Amino acid sequence: MKMDIVGVEDVHILDPELLQLPCLSPSPLKASSHIADELFSHWLSLPETATLVKSLIDEAKSATPTNLSKSYATINVPGATPLVFLSNGTPPLSPRSSPGSPRFSRQRASPPSLRSPLRSVKEPKHELIPQFYFLHGRPPAKELKEQCISMVDHFFSNFIDGLHVDEFKSITKEVCKLPSYLSPALFRKMDPDCTGIVTRDAFIKYWIDGNMLTMDTASQIYNILRQQDCMYLRQADFKPLLDELLATHPGLQFLRTTSEFQERYAETVIYRIFYYINRSGTGCLTLRELKRGNLIAAMQQLDEEDDINKIIRYFSYEHFYVIYCRFWELDGDHDCYIDKDNLIKYGNHALTYRIVDRIFSQAPRKFTSKVEGKMSYEDFVYFILAEEDKSSEPSLEYWFKCIDLDGNGVITPNEIQFFFEEQLHRMESITQEPVHFNDILCQIIDMIKPEEENCITLQDLKGSKLSGNVFNILFNLNKFMAFETRDPFLIRQEREDPSLTEWDRFAQREYVRLSMEEDVEEVSNGSADEPLEPPF
Repeated sequence: MKMDIVGVEDVHILDPELLQLPCLSPSPLKASSHIADELFSHWLSLPETATLVKSLIDEAKSATPTNLSKSYATINVPGATPLVFLSNGTPPLSPRSSPGSPRFSRQRASPPSLRSPLRSVKEPKHELIPQFYFLHGRPPAKELKEQCISMVDHFFSNFIDGLHVDEFKSITKEVCKLPSYLSPALFRKMDPDCTGIVTRDAFIKYWIDGNMLTMDTASQIYNILRQQDCMYLRQADFKPLLDELLATHPGLQFLRTTSEFQERYAETVIYRIFYYINRSGTGCLTLRELKRGNLIAAMQQLDEEDDINKIIRYFSYEHFYVIYCRFWELDGDHDCYIDKDNLIKYGNHALTYRIVDRIFSQAPRKFTSKVEGKMSYEDFVYFILAEEDKSSEPSLEYWFKCIDLDGNGVITPNEIQFFFEEQLHRMESITQEPVHFNDILCQIIDMIKPEEENCITLQDLKGSKLSGNVFNILFNLNKFMAFETRDPFLIRQEREDPSLTEWDRFAQREYVRLSMEEDVEEVSNGSADEPLEPPF
């Protein structure tokens, strides 16, 4: 018996036992196997069977689930008992299958999921990242806010109408935890209309609602001092701080009758602040620069120390005295400007003409002086700080620009020789034993240990503790000779207090010298006439 199944090539692999015929009892089939074979052959000859088998093979190849019950329900075998297939469920298992057989296990096992494996992966939960940047500062926590409001209520309980500026200092120190000398500047921030009174609501609006409470100290001071909508601090922004310091600090009480020197002191402090902290040299002090410097610590020390001279960073009056007196000595006509001829006299003619020319060419720093060819007091402050403390980074940058003649960022042997030639000539003129340039060059290379032997970079200088001596070798004869002889007095001074900088030790020595000279002058003049020097 033949059957023609078009496109069906796999019929021969069909196992009759896999045909589940629930209408027949399995026992007769076991007894007479030829009956089952004939029945199976007759079933295969039916047209419907060909269609069914073909669809089953196609669906098996395409891995599409098959609804066998529905397909079998439409097939009848002539001459045999009608095959009544259940259409409301899955066909029963083959009679020859047993619970322990492998086929039983395969049929009972759940078919593998045909869905995309990506769908079986559990969707990740979207976790909310808490906000970490706040344009106007992080809002205070509830407990911190309530604690601060409680302290504010306590301070304002006796001042229902508000606080005046002279009553505001205590709240600046105890509530805001800021140096008291910032009190007038903070008061003006809370009283923009200049009513002369700060109310409780105005304080809470600026300090708590404005998120000043949660800022670090440097950011608080920065926001208090800077002008509105300005992203940096200018020199003028420090004026309110210095005015309050001069008016109320016990260590500066003796200056209150001399307004001229009060102004000079305030200028000197501001110039020193910008020299050390404004590393960009733009005159615009950023928040980043303020945080990296040590100004905040010095400002906090003002409330703790009555002796202003013990605050050697920026605010020492003795340091101001030394700077201004040195300037006054060089300024022969007292027009508050000095020229090349004046500066060459500095330190008992310690500097070479070539280095003075480089300074007045404004190579290390553009002058603020409006008079051509002359240096202002501010320019002199930068010069003396750089000259007397060559171990500091601002000083190294100042003098590096002077020696780097072509401005290419490296100091070459030719540039070193250019400056040392004049130094060598001066040594010969005072009958000192001359030193050959090659020996000096080898000494400098040994001191700095640059990455490249034939050139010295600024980074090379900053990485050596002897960099300051290199500049002294090139253009300061007095300090060069002191370095060569290893002055025991200077060595002992360094060992007594290693925390002091070269500038600190210089200011100490110079203040003693100037004080002794003033005492001698007063005695010789009978204290009758005022000297030309400023009366400190």
